[in-house]
This record gives sequence, C-alpha cells and structure tokens, in this order.
Amino acid sequence: MENQRQHVELAEILSSHKDQFLSTHTDLSMSQLKAYDAITACRTAEMGGHKSACDHCGHVQQSYNSCRNRHCPKCQYVKKERWVDKVMTRLPVERNFHVVFTIPACLHQLFLLNQASAYDLLFKAAGKALSQCAQNPNFLGAQPGAVAILHTWGQNLSYHPHIHMIVPAGGLSEDQTEWVPAHKSFFVPVKALSMVFRGILCRLLEQAVASEDIRLPDETPHFSLLKRQCYAKKWVVYCEKPFTSSIRLAKYLGNYTHRVAISNQRILDHKDNKVSFGYKDYRSAGIQRTMRLDAMEFIRRFMRHILPSGFYKIRYFGFMALCNMKTKLAACFALTETEPPMPRFEGLPALDVWRSITGRDPLQCTKCKKGRMIPIAVQITAEPHDPG
Repeated sequence: MENQRQHVELAEILSSHKDQFLSTHTDLSMSQLKAYDAITACRTAEMGGHKSACDHCGHVQQSYNSCRNRHCPKCQYVKKERWVDKVMTRLPVERNFHVVFTIPACLHQLFLLNQASAYDLLFKAAGKALSQCAQNPNFLGAQPGAVAILHTWGQNLSYHPHIHMIVPAGGLSEDQTEWVPAHKSFFVPVKALSMVFRGILCRLLEQAVASEDIRLPDETPHFSLLKRQCYAKKWVVYCEKPFTSSIRLAKYLGNYTHRVAISNQRILDHKDNKVSFGYKDYRSAGIQRTMRLDAMEFIRRFMRHILPSGFYKIRYFGFMALCNMKTKLAACFALTETEPPMPRFEGLPALDVWRSITGRDPLQCTKCKKGRMIPIAVQITAEPHDPG
C-alpha cells in the first residue's frame, strides 16, 4: 500500500479481497460500495496527489490525497479534533455525565433491515427519554441538554447499535431563570430512564411498522412478537460517574467521536485469508483479547457499520440543540456564570490544526529536518471519490 504507516491496514485487507467479496455480496447499498472504493483508494495514486521538493536539500516526496470518507480510519483525526473543540464551547458546566442507551439483540435484525429509519427512532427515543425523566419534578425537574453519538459496533465488530450521550450535570428551569444542578453521583435514576426509553422506542417502532415506514424481518409476522421479547428483557441504560475536568472530557470525546468500526492500530495480522485484531472483552472486565476471523467474515462485519448516505450520526438535544444555542444555551452560561471558551480551531486550515495538535510541522522536510516541502507538480485523478 502507498503512504502506509501501519503494519497492516484496513485498506490492504479490503483491496486484497475486493473482487471476491463484491462478487459474493451483491446486496451492498450504494453508500457501502462508495465507502469500499474510497477506503481502498485513500492515499494512493488513484486519488491523485502532488510531488513536493525541499527548499533546503532538494529532497523530493510524493504525496497522495485522502478520500475523506467518514468510515475511513485514516481520515478522521483532524475532523475529530475540530468537532471536539467546537463541542467544548457548548458545555456550560465542568461536570458532565456519560449515558449509554442500548437495545436488546432481538431488535438487531429489524434495525439492520431499516437502518436510516431505525437509527432515527433510536435517537428520538433516547432524547425523549432523557428529557422526560429529567423534567420529572421527582428527579431533576429541569430541561436537560445533550450531545448524542451513534455507534453500531461492539469491540469484536459485532452489530450492536447504541447511543453515547454527553449530558451536562444539570438543567434549565421551565421559566429559564434558574440553573438546576444534578445530584453529585447521578443524573436521573437509570432504572426509571431504562423503562421510559424502552417504552418510547417500542411505541415509535410499533407506529413505524403500522405506517409501513419500516418493515419487519421475514421471520417476524407481527410486531407484537418483538414487543413481547423486548418487554421480557431488562433494558440497560448505563451512566458513568460524571467527568469533573474539561480536559478529561475532551480526551474522552476524542476517543468516541468520529471513530470508525475498527482502527488500523487494532489490526494485528492478515495472512492465509485470515485477519487477527485486538479487542477488549467487556464481559471479562475489559481484558485485551485477540480475535481471528476469515477475511471475508471480517469484511462482512465491517461493512455492516457503513451508515446510510447523508445520515447524521451526531445530534444535539434540549438546550444544546442548534435551534437553542442563542437562547437557552446562552441562558445556561449566564446562569452558571461561566463564559464559553473560544474555539481554538475555528477557521484554521487543516495543516494549522495538525500543527497545533501535534506540535510538528507537516511541511518540514523529513530528510534534512531544516527545509520546507514546496509543491512542484500536481497529479489529478480522473474522478474524485464521494466522501460519503
């Protein structure tokens, strides 16, 4: 692979098995096909690029363009840092909770068949459940705010749709004249939140099935069967102890946002049509383990996590919603007597963001360490890839 840094990269695996996989998986969506092509072409001659020469020693270097697809593990770093920088300016307090909304396995097939619609309902149910519980006078008694991020995978690339929420530890009173702080160790009771979330999501799914906005799996003739399975299980909404440091929160957000199903760093080996990768086994206290899969199964699992084209996997709720930034969010900052921090990276070119984060100059000559690389020739690719 060209411009390859890791020992084994996802692009290499996808490229090695492309013809075989695509010929045996003819049901891939257009967004999946675009992502497949983009990841395999990323930072290769197919994407076009340019040659640069050092203005001190004359060293010539070939560089290729990135695909910018949101599912590519090589194209998320600067995007992630920009987004984290922006979100940190919207949190009115230092304490913030991490809340995770998950669904039971009995709904997985339904979600796979109706990804865009089902994920929309998952976001809607999580937002409504949080708002309903927070506004209950027996709990917080205030309107909450949250930023929510969709993940669809587990560490072993299994299909596991869930919502991560960062929730400021408090809320805005109904008349918007008071900031109501949350309890020191919890936001709202998670048992109540779990039951409300289950009820709202099941109701939304039932309505969507009735209106034929989503379709049931072939083996499920009626939604009532799924509903009984859903209510036979305890739904778990997980809430971590609050972050009390904006630095810790920023680091955490950086690890969770703009993440793809698997990073190149986790891929350990690719040989004999097998792929080995590391994962944390959360059922065994997060012990680091290794999984070895047939290459075709590895690719199949990865492709399930390609989101529908145009789908927004990050959304805002309550006083953090974009429509409330100049009103309710501004009131939160005023009531907590805090000033929103100035964004560090707003308006900066990607190279300047990289330079600020790493402390390294990406244009510095890698050979003499003194000169700067100046473009001398541009290679144009025939058809630019859709970032997806």
